[in-house]
Amino acid sequence: MTGVATSLLPSVAALSVRSARGAGAGSAVTFTDDGFLLTNAHVVAGATGGTADFADGTETKFDVVGADPLSDLAVVRVHHPGAPAAPLGDADLLRIGQLVVAVGNPMGLAGSVTAGVVSGLGRSLPARDGRRVRIIDSVIQTDAALNPGNSGGALADSTGTVVGINTAVAGYGLGLAVPINSTTRTIIGELVATGRVRRAWLGVAGMPTPLPPPLATRLGQKLGLRVVEVVPGSPAGTAGIYLGDVLISAGGQPLQTVQALQRLMLSPAIGANLPITLLRKNALVDVITVPAELS
Repeated sequence: MTGVATSLLPSVAALSVRSARGAGAGSAVTFTDDGFLLTNAHVVAGATGGTADFADGTETKFDVVGADPLSDLAVVRVHHPGAPAAPLGDADLLRIGQLVVAVGNPMGLAGSVTAGVVSGLGRSLPARDGRRVRIIDSVIQTDAALNPGNSGGALADSTGTVVGINTAVAGYGLGLAVPINSTTRTIIGELVATGRVRRAWLGVAGMPTPLPPPLATRLGQKLGLRVVEVVPGSPAGTAGIYLGDVLISAGGQPLQTVQALQRLMLSPAIGANLPITLLRKNALVDVITVPAELS
């Protein structure tokens, strides 16, 4: 743990933010050598910039490059880069019970390090931000001690690789972190490149439902998504998806959870053909959808 702390502390900054909502504070972790830092969208909400303080005593201004409230991720860039970039890992490789380390600036205590284990994966849990309660999907649950100010800081594995961005304290002994994985890497890349995240839209809502046992055995897939709503004139409606259909796969990827479909709804899907296999009246049907941009 001392090795993780030594390697990560220089990369983590304490952020001071002032906006129309008032003054705020949080953490951020450097992930490029030219001064880009990752933090939470709620940390910099309503702000265009602020001040970043690093463990070596460096203080510099930063600008908000872009924020994505739907993933609670934001990218900022400091005016005077110099902090080492922390390596980003893959949270999809985490296992429950694995040791993790949180580095941030809780309660204004700069450079604080706490340790814990991965308590759960793929969570969708409520997190309170003042008087507001929001739902954060597909998060890492940890029992590493987190407090106000930890938001935006690094959650790392025992090798010092950042696998999550601490986002909230949901309750005593219950901390949440946005995972670093292929989906969030795409989001981060878009924030760096354009300052915003474009999302695709199908216009369909579904809920997990068991597949018929013979089909589940043949496909090696227990669940599909039963369509409970189709927006008239939407890409799903135009493609011929109807209420009661059960979505089985999209683009060759199995659809057993709503999150599995949401992960496909990023900018590469906009305007591209997305083949969907569905179950309708005990028959498999293939349709081609063309997701539109979510406005």
